[in-house]
Amino acid sequence: MTARTYVIVGAGVAGVSAAEALRGAGFDGRIVLIGKEPEQPYQRPPLSKQLLRGEVSSDFVLLRSPEFYRGNAIELHMADRAVHIDPHACLVECASGAHVKYDKLLIATGGLPRQLLIPGAGLPGVHYLRTLPQALALRKDFEQHPRVLVVGGGFIGCEVAASAKKVGCEVIIAAPALPMAHALGPEVGAFYADYHRAHGVDVKIGPTVTEFRGVRSLEEAVLSDGRTVACTTAVIGIGIDPSLGMLSDVGTKDGLMTDEFCRTSIDNVFAAGDIARSWRPRLNRHVRLEHFDNAQLQGAAAADSMCGKTTPYDPIPFFWSDQYDWGLQYYGSAKEWDDVVLRGHPAQDSFMAFYLKGGRIEAVCGVNRSRDTSNAKRLLGQINVPVENLANDDFSLANVAVAETSRSPVDRVMNASKRPGINATALMRWR
Repeated sequence: MTARTYVIVGAGVAGVSAAEALRGAGFDGRIVLIGKEPEQPYQRPPLSKQLLRGEVSSDFVLLRSPEFYRGNAIELHMADRAVHIDPHACLVECASGAHVKYDKLLIATGGLPRQLLIPGAGLPGVHYLRTLPQALALRKDFEQHPRVLVVGGGFIGCEVAASAKKVGCEVIIAAPALPMAHALGPEVGAFYADYHRAHGVDVKIGPTVTEFRGVRSLEEAVLSDGRTVACTTAVIGIGIDPSLGMLSDVGTKDGLMTDEFCRTSIDNVFAAGDIARSWRPRLNRHVRLEHFDNAQLQGAAAADSMCGKTTPYDPIPFFWSDQYDWGLQYYGSAKEWDDVVLRGHPAQDSFMAFYLKGGRIEAVCGVNRSRDTSNAKRLLGQINVPVENLANDDFSLANVAVAETSRSPVDRVMNASKRPGINATALMRWR
């Protein structure tokens, strides 16, 4: 009997997690992992933090050692790119000319940085941060202590700004809205704006960048309000788009649709990670999440589905962000909310925010509140929890009553150490 071949397109955390989980589940067929980057598969979160600041080497960000792939008979096809899928012939065509036959296929191609299409965007000194080479180039630039303009106030932009400031750069943030307000709301966004300003960052809220200028390299940026900002380095962080590429005809603008088992509409084709817009029973909607933990866990869940298991992928969404001395943790997924309940105060470098819609707790974020934030996970989905208890720092969250009837039927807590993971020891070190 011919051995089955499972092909994984995308060699990021979702793809590697899936390959590892396939072997862990006993799959003894051929595993082919195709990645467009020449480097060994690596994790991205340290690129805007420890690696960018020069605190760790490139080896630190590797997901697994080269011996891991050899020992588990995982074929790495790096520096290649899948350009076409023939679902009828079950064939992946690569840019190198290789054709790989599959029995089952996982798409884990992640996302691509959204481009800022303005005059001067190609000048030396203008950077994006998504790949290891980009991070190393930016780190080398930071060693000269340039005047850095961060374009965009999302998580990547804010983390880059904090790292640049920490290594001695002069830093400006130009963003149309308060830092991370798209996910955290204006209240928490205002706290972060003040926090960056307290560290010496010039935070400009409202204007966008309309032009970069310079003779041989970047010298200044023009803002939409007519002002100019002197800078020799710019980092553009205005979001990512799902890397649909070869599947653009069956995907949507916001990713590749899957069910709760990571299955796409194409037979024997699955999707996981940043590209997947998956159905979540807990949330009762499709979501696409751009977080490390989601990619790691969903990659493993996709592998389970490829092996025939029928357990819905439905963990509590989670992400984190480290900026200066503030460590943020967020549980849930608040697409919209009509009330934000604050607990604690940023003046003490420790606070929380609960996001409520119609009295229901949709999400919670905590800054330097790891234990309280973890306790608050069990309140997600609860209705009519007394607001005064949520806001009262003297009232233990462990004592807030939980109504059994409003709990989700699926209550799997995200914990990378409890299932096949990616370099868990290193993860804890930089987290």
